[in-house]
Amino acid sequence: MSGQRDSNQLGEFLKARRSEVGPREAGLPEAGARRRVRGLRREEVALLASISTDYYTRLEQGRRQASAPVLQALAEILRLSDEERAYMFELAGKATARPPRRTVQKAYPQLRRVLDELTTSPALVMGRRMDILDWNPMAAALLTDFSRIPEKNRNYAWLIFSDPAMRELHADWEHTARACVAMLRMEAGRNPEDQRMATLIGELSMRDDDFRRWWGDHRVADRSRGSKVLRHSLVGDLTLDWDALACVGDPDQQLVVWTAEPGTPSHDGLRILSSWAADAGHDTPRGQRDRSA
Repeated sequence: MSGQRDSNQLGEFLKARRSEVGPREAGLPEAGARRRVRGLRREEVALLASISTDYYTRLEQGRRQASAPVLQALAEILRLSDEERAYMFELAGKATARPPRRTVQKAYPQLRRVLDELTTSPALVMGRRMDILDWNPMAAALLTDFSRIPEKNRNYAWLIFSDPAMRELHADWEHTARACVAMLRMEAGRNPEDQRMATLIGELSMRDDDFRRWWGDHRVADRSRGSKVLRHSLVGDLTLDWDALACVGDPDQQLVVWTAEPGTPSHDGLRILSSWAADAGHDTPRGQRDRSA
Protein backbone atom coordinates (compact mmCIF):
# COMPACT_ATOMS: atom_id res chain seq x y z
CA MET A 1 0.00 0.00 0.00
CA SER A 2 2.83 2.38 0.83
CA GLY A 3 4.38 2.00 -2.63
CA GLN A 4 1.01 2.63 -4.29
CA ARG A 5 0.47 5.72 -2.15
CA ASP A 6 3.93 7.06 -3.08
CA SER A 7 3.23 6.41 -6.76
CA ASN A 8 -0.01 8.35 -6.52
CA GLN A 9 1.80 11.20 -4.79
CA LEU A 10 4.31 11.27 -7.64
CA GLY A 11 1.48 11.40 -10.17
CA GLU A 12 -0.25 14.25 -8.37
CA PHE A 13 3.04 16.12 -8.16
CA LEU A 14 3.67 15.69 -11.90
CA LYS A 15 0.16 16.88 -12.78
CA ALA A 16 0.52 19.94 -10.57
CA ARG A 17 3.87 20.94 -12.01
CA ARG A 18 2.71 20.23 -15.59
CA SER A 19 -0.16 22.67 -15.16
CA GLU A 20 2.29 25.46 -14.29
CA VAL A 21 4.45 25.26 -17.43
CA GLY A 22 3.11 26.85 -20.61
CA PRO A 23 4.03 25.91 -24.18
CA ARG A 24 6.19 29.00 -24.64
CA GLU A 25 8.23 28.21 -21.51
CA ALA A 26 8.79 24.69 -22.83
CA GLY A 27 9.95 25.98 -26.22
CA LEU A 28 6.84 24.85 -28.08
CA PRO A 29 4.88 26.83 -30.68
CA GLU A 30 1.61 28.22 -29.34
CA ALA A 31 -1.40 27.20 -31.43
CA GLY A 32 -3.98 29.81 -32.35
CA ALA A 33 -6.90 27.88 -30.86
CA ARG A 34 -7.64 28.30 -27.17
CA ARG A 35 -6.18 25.48 -25.09
CA ARG A 36 -8.60 23.35 -23.09
CA VAL A 37 -6.08 22.56 -20.33
CA ARG A 38 -3.85 24.80 -18.26
CA GLY A 39 -0.17 24.22 -18.84
CA LEU A 40 1.27 21.39 -20.91
CA ARG A 41 -0.73 18.42 -22.16
CA ARG A 42 0.37 14.90 -21.30
CA GLU A 43 1.33 14.18 -24.90
CA GLU A 44 3.46 17.33 -25.02
CA VAL A 45 5.40 16.35 -21.90
CA ALA A 46 5.86 12.86 -23.31
CA LEU A 47 7.23 14.12 -26.63
CA LEU A 48 9.60 16.55 -24.94
CA ALA A 49 10.88 13.72 -22.74
CA SER A 50 11.18 11.32 -25.73
CA ILE A 51 8.82 8.78 -24.15
CA SER A 52 5.40 7.50 -25.23
CA THR A 53 2.22 9.20 -24.11
CA ASP A 54 1.08 5.88 -22.63
CA TYR A 55 4.29 5.66 -20.55
CA TYR A 56 3.80 9.16 -19.17
CA THR A 57 0.07 8.62 -18.54
CA ARG A 58 0.86 5.52 -16.49
CA LEU A 59 3.37 7.55 -14.45
CA GLU A 60 0.72 10.10 -13.55
CA GLN A 61 -1.77 7.35 -12.76
CA GLY A 62 0.68 5.58 -10.47
CA ARG A 63 0.71 2.46 -12.64
CA ARG A 64 4.36 2.58 -13.68
CA GLN A 65 7.69 3.34 -12.06
CA ALA A 66 9.89 6.01 -13.60
CA SER A 67 13.54 5.43 -14.46
CA ALA A 68 16.15 7.94 -13.32
CA PRO A 69 16.84 9.24 -16.89
CA VAL A 70 13.11 9.86 -17.42
CA LEU A 71 12.89 11.70 -14.10
CA GLN A 72 15.88 13.80 -15.09
CA ALA A 73 14.19 14.73 -18.38
CA LEU A 74 10.92 15.57 -16.60
CA ALA A 75 12.77 17.78 -14.13
CA GLU A 76 14.17 19.85 -17.01
CA ILE A 77 10.87 20.03 -18.91
CA LEU A 78 8.81 20.97 -15.85
CA ARG A 79 11.45 23.54 -14.78
CA LEU A 80 11.78 22.10 -11.29
CA SER A 81 13.83 23.81 -8.62
CA ASP A 82 16.56 21.85 -6.83
CA GLU A 83 14.18 21.19 -3.94
CA GLU A 84 11.37 20.05 -6.26
CA ARG A 85 13.75 17.79 -8.14
CA ALA A 86 14.93 16.17 -4.91
CA TYR A 87 11.33 15.74 -3.76
CA MET A 88 10.30 14.12 -7.05
CA PHE A 89 13.17 11.62 -6.88
CA GLU A 90 12.27 10.84 -3.29
CA LEU A 91 8.66 10.13 -4.26
CA ALA A 92 9.91 7.84 -7.04
CA GLY A 93 12.23 6.00 -4.65
CA LYS A 94 15.38 6.98 -6.54
CA ALA A 95 18.61 7.76 -4.73
CA THR A 96 20.09 10.28 -7.16
CA ALA A 97 18.12 13.50 -7.29
CA ARG A 98 20.35 15.46 -9.65
CA PRO A 99 21.62 14.46 -13.10
CA PRO A 100 25.32 14.53 -13.86
CA ARG A 101 25.94 17.97 -15.32
CA ARG A 102 28.26 18.30 -18.28
CA THR A 103 30.21 21.52 -18.49
CA VAL A 104 29.02 24.12 -20.98
CA GLN A 105 30.90 23.43 -24.18
CA LYS A 106 33.20 26.13 -25.54
CA ALA A 107 35.02 26.12 -28.86
CA TYR A 108 38.51 24.67 -28.44
CA PRO A 109 41.10 27.53 -28.57
CA GLN A 110 43.13 25.96 -31.37
CA LEU A 111 40.00 25.58 -33.49
CA ARG A 112 39.18 29.25 -32.92
CA ARG A 113 42.62 30.15 -34.27
CA VAL A 114 42.01 28.00 -37.35
CA LEU A 115 38.72 29.86 -37.90
CA ASP A 116 40.63 33.15 -37.87
CA GLU A 117 42.89 31.91 -40.66
CA LEU A 118 40.13 30.65 -42.95
CA THR A 119 39.21 33.79 -44.87
CA THR A 120 37.91 32.26 -48.10
CA SER A 121 36.27 29.08 -46.78
CA PRO A 122 33.13 29.01 -44.62
CA ALA A 123 33.81 27.15 -41.38
CA LEU A 124 32.26 26.64 -37.98
CA VAL A 125 32.94 24.67 -34.82
CA MET A 126 30.18 22.15 -34.12
CA GLY A 127 29.80 20.54 -30.71
CA ARG A 128 27.52 18.02 -29.05
CA ARG A 129 24.01 17.73 -30.49
CA MET A 130 25.17 19.77 -33.55
CA ASP A 131 25.42 22.91 -31.38
CA ILE A 132 27.24 25.75 -33.17
CA LEU A 133 30.02 26.89 -30.84
CA ASP A 134 31.84 29.37 -33.09
CA TRP A 135 32.05 30.42 -36.74
CA ASN A 136 33.99 32.63 -39.12
CA PRO A 137 32.63 35.56 -41.18
CA MET A 138 32.39 33.37 -44.27
CA ALA A 139 30.08 30.91 -42.49
CA ALA A 140 27.87 33.81 -41.44
CA ALA A 141 27.86 35.16 -45.02
CA LEU A 142 27.08 31.74 -46.49
CA LEU A 143 24.53 30.39 -44.01
CA THR A 144 23.12 32.95 -41.58
CA ASP A 145 24.18 35.64 -39.12
CA PHE A 146 24.61 33.39 -36.09
CA SER A 147 25.24 36.36 -33.79
CA ARG A 148 21.57 37.34 -34.16
CA ILE A 149 20.33 33.92 -33.09
CA PRO A 150 19.76 33.27 -29.36
CA GLU A 151 22.54 31.07 -28.08
CA LYS A 152 20.15 28.28 -27.05
CA ASN A 153 18.96 28.05 -30.69
CA ARG A 154 22.44 28.00 -32.25
CA ASN A 155 22.04 24.42 -33.32
CA TYR A 156 22.37 23.29 -36.92
CA ALA A 157 19.52 20.78 -36.80
CA TRP A 158 17.24 23.28 -35.06
CA LEU A 159 17.92 25.89 -37.74
CA ILE A 160 17.40 23.41 -40.58
CA PHE A 161 13.92 22.55 -39.32
CA SER A 162 12.77 25.88 -37.86
CA ASP A 163 14.30 28.65 -40.00
CA PRO A 164 12.47 29.21 -43.34
CA ALA A 165 15.55 30.93 -44.76
CA MET A 166 17.61 27.77 -44.22
CA ARG A 167 14.98 25.76 -46.09
CA GLU A 168 15.24 28.16 -49.02
CA LEU A 169 19.03 28.12 -48.94
CA HIS A 170 19.38 24.33 -49.24
CA ALA A 171 18.43 23.20 -52.74
CA ASP A 172 17.90 19.63 -51.49
CA TRP A 173 16.50 20.50 -48.10
CA GLU A 174 15.03 17.05 -47.48
CA HIS A 175 18.38 15.32 -48.01
CA THR A 176 20.09 17.72 -45.60
CA ALA A 177 17.30 17.45 -43.04
CA ARG A 178 17.29 13.65 -43.12
CA ALA A 179 21.07 13.64 -42.66
CA CYS A 180 20.69 15.89 -39.60
CA VAL A 181 18.16 13.48 -38.09
CA ALA A 182 20.44 10.49 -38.73
CA MET A 183 23.41 12.28 -37.14
CA LEU A 184 21.36 13.20 -34.08
CA ARG A 185 20.13 9.61 -33.79
CA MET A 186 23.73 8.35 -33.85
CA GLU A 187 24.80 10.79 -31.13
CA ALA A 188 21.73 10.03 -29.02
CA GLY A 189 22.71 6.37 -29.09
CA ARG A 190 26.20 7.19 -27.86
CA ASN A 191 24.91 9.42 -25.05
CA PRO A 192 21.53 8.01 -23.99
CA GLU A 193 21.42 10.06 -20.77
CA ASP A 194 22.04 13.43 -22.43
CA GLN A 195 18.92 15.29 -21.32
CA ARG A 196 19.61 18.34 -23.49
CA MET A 197 19.57 15.99 -26.47
CA ALA A 198 16.27 14.50 -25.28
CA THR A 199 14.80 17.99 -24.95
CA LEU A 200 16.00 18.97 -28.44
CA ILE A 201 14.49 15.82 -29.97
CA GLY A 202 11.21 16.39 -28.16
CA GLU A 203 10.96 20.02 -29.25
CA LEU A 204 11.74 19.24 -32.88
CA SER A 205 9.24 16.38 -32.82
CA MET A 206 6.55 18.77 -31.61
CA ARG A 207 7.39 21.45 -34.17
CA ASP A 208 7.88 19.41 -37.34
CA ASP A 209 5.99 16.39 -38.69
CA ASP A 210 8.87 15.45 -41.01
CA PHE A 211 11.33 15.34 -38.13
CA ARG A 212 8.99 13.18 -36.06
CA ARG A 213 8.49 10.74 -38.96
CA TRP A 214 12.19 10.53 -39.88
CA TRP A 215 13.23 10.13 -36.25
CA GLY A 216 11.00 7.06 -36.17
CA ASP A 217 12.95 5.54 -39.09
CA HIS A 218 15.95 4.93 -36.77
CA ARG A 219 18.50 5.70 -39.50
CA VAL A 220 21.97 6.70 -38.27
CA ALA A 221 24.96 8.51 -39.78
CA ASP A 222 28.24 9.98 -38.62
CA ARG A 223 29.35 13.56 -39.25
CA SER A 224 32.28 13.10 -41.60
CA ARG A 225 31.91 14.53 -45.10
CA GLY A 226 29.39 15.25 -47.81
CA SER A 227 28.30 17.71 -50.48
CA LYS A 228 25.37 20.04 -50.93
CA VAL A 229 23.96 22.63 -53.30
CA LEU A 230 23.11 26.01 -51.80
CA ARG A 231 21.00 28.70 -53.51
CA HIS A 232 22.66 31.85 -52.25
CA SER A 233 20.90 35.16 -52.77
CA LEU A 234 24.14 37.02 -53.55
CA VAL A 235 26.32 34.61 -55.56
CA GLY A 236 23.77 32.13 -56.93
CA ASP A 237 23.99 28.34 -56.81
CA LEU A 238 27.02 26.85 -55.06
CA THR A 239 28.01 23.18 -55.12
CA LEU A 240 30.15 22.71 -52.04
CA ASP A 241 31.93 19.84 -50.31
CA TRP A 242 31.98 19.80 -46.53
CA ASP A 243 34.35 17.98 -44.20
CA ALA A 244 34.06 17.53 -40.44
CA LEU A 245 37.56 17.47 -38.93
CA ALA A 246 37.87 15.92 -35.47
CA CYS A 247 39.39 17.88 -32.61
CA VAL A 248 41.99 15.82 -30.72
CA GLY A 249 41.75 18.12 -27.69
CA ASP A 250 37.97 17.63 -27.40
CA PRO A 251 36.49 14.68 -29.35
CA ASP A 252 32.99 16.12 -28.79
CA GLN A 253 33.58 18.97 -31.22
CA GLN A 254 34.60 19.25 -34.86
CA LEU A 255 35.70 21.88 -37.33
CA VAL A 256 33.28 21.82 -40.29
CA VAL A 257 34.65 23.44 -43.48
CA TRP A 258 32.92 24.08 -46.84
CA THR A 259 35.09 24.15 -49.98
CA ALA A 260 34.63 24.10 -53.76
CA GLU A 261 36.61 22.52 -56.57
CA PRO A 262 39.13 25.11 -57.91
CA GLY A 263 38.25 26.52 -61.30
CA THR A 264 34.51 25.94 -60.90
CA PRO A 265 31.78 28.60 -60.74
CA SER A 266 31.23 27.61 -57.11
CA HIS A 267 34.88 28.32 -56.29
CA ASP A 268 34.53 31.73 -57.95
CA GLY A 269 31.33 32.29 -55.99
CA LEU A 270 33.12 31.69 -52.69
CA ARG A 271 35.80 34.22 -53.70
CA ILE A 272 33.11 36.80 -54.45
CA LEU A 273 31.40 36.04 -51.16
CA SER A 274 34.72 36.42 -49.33
CA SER A 275 35.29 39.87 -50.85
CA TRP A 276 31.74 40.92 -49.98
CA ALA A 277 32.11 39.70 -46.39
CA ALA A 278 35.42 41.54 -46.00
CA ASP A 279 34.08 44.81 -47.47
CA ALA A 280 30.92 44.63 -45.37
CA GLY A 281 32.74 43.60 -42.21
CA HIS A 282 30.17 40.82 -42.12
CA ASP A 283 29.74 39.48 -38.58
CA THR A 284 32.37 38.92 -35.95
CA PRO A 285 32.62 35.35 -34.72
CA ARG A 286 31.18 34.96 -31.25
CA GLY A 287 34.42 33.50 -29.95
CA GLN A 288 36.44 36.50 -31.13
CA ARG A 289 34.32 38.82 -29.02
CA ASP A 290 35.27 36.93 -25.84
CA ARG A 291 38.50 35.03 -26.12
CA SER A 292 38.74 34.77 -22.34
CA ALA A 293 35.79 32.33 -22.16
